[in-house]
Amino acid sequence: MACILQISRTMFLKTGYILKLAPLLAVMAFLPVSCGVLHPRILEGHVAASPTSEGYVPLGKVEEVRYNGSVPGPTSRRMIVYLPEGYDESNARYPVVYLLHGARGHETVWIRKGRMLQITDSLFRNGLAVPAIVVMPNMNQYDDDRDFADSRPKKAFESILEVDGTAEWAFTRDIVATVDSLYRTIPDREHRAIAGMSIGARQSITLAANEPDNFGYVAAFSTYMPVKGRNHRFREFYRGFNQRLDAQFLMQPPKGYYLFNGKIDRYSIGAEAFHRHLEKKGYPHTWVVTPGGHDWPNWSDYYTRVMQLFFK
Repeated sequence: MACILQISRTMFLKTGYILKLAPLLAVMAFLPVSCGVLHPRILEGHVAASPTSEGYVPLGKVEEVRYNGSVPGPTSRRMIVYLPEGYDESNARYPVVYLLHGARGHETVWIRKGRMLQITDSLFRNGLAVPAIVVMPNMNQYDDDRDFADSRPKKAFESILEVDGTAEWAFTRDIVATVDSLYRTIPDREHRAIAGMSIGARQSITLAANEPDNFGYVAAFSTYMPVKGRNHRFREFYRGFNQRLDAQFLMQPPKGYYLFNGKIDRYSIGAEAFHRHLEKKGYPHTWVVTPGGHDWPNWSDYYTRVMQLFFK
């Protein structure tokens, strides 16, 4: 048996295209194994499968967005966008949370391992958090793509160690600008948050320091922060980063700055050193230590907590 499943809400745009997944979720579970599909990439990837992998259908909508990166030559990047329940039924504008993965993750890992859909649906439905659009970009090299920022042959999380701000500039130009152009966002720093875990936590910190006019809220979960003095790249990183961090807190202080860490986290030394640095400088921030280590139970807990603090 062969069949073609039409996707009625596919949009083609200058920045890329969006695959509207919500209409597929209920249907895909009943497709025969041999069924042909018009857009097979949806079935090949994790995007369509992840929200239903545990039998959970989200209240909000989940969409995969493909967009062109700003690297030399043609590149296609991808991100997952969660739209809160009721988005299509209103004309309201929403704040945006950019949620980053770790070194071995990608754009679907917060859905697959972090229970992001269940947590977010529950928080919004029960009025515990301000309804927001949540964006989960792929921050790694994949397929034929080069580095996230430019043609440097290394992964994006490594380019964040550079002090020229190129990766941060590309993030705001490519991802933030694309999201603002496609969705009803509130496009200012007071309504934009960035959060992440492990390497993604460090990316959140450095992105916000380099682009303080774009991110008003910052949250770092189990930050993998290089220990100062370990090698020349880390020393160079801190020379450039500390200048930007000072400018951020003195000129455009964050509305909320949250650091979470587990007591037995194997990377605690760097995270604690960063907390002490902020404390010594007198920069306002919230430091939370919980049981546990560098793991998903903690990251899901931290996400749940910080979503209740953003935009309030």
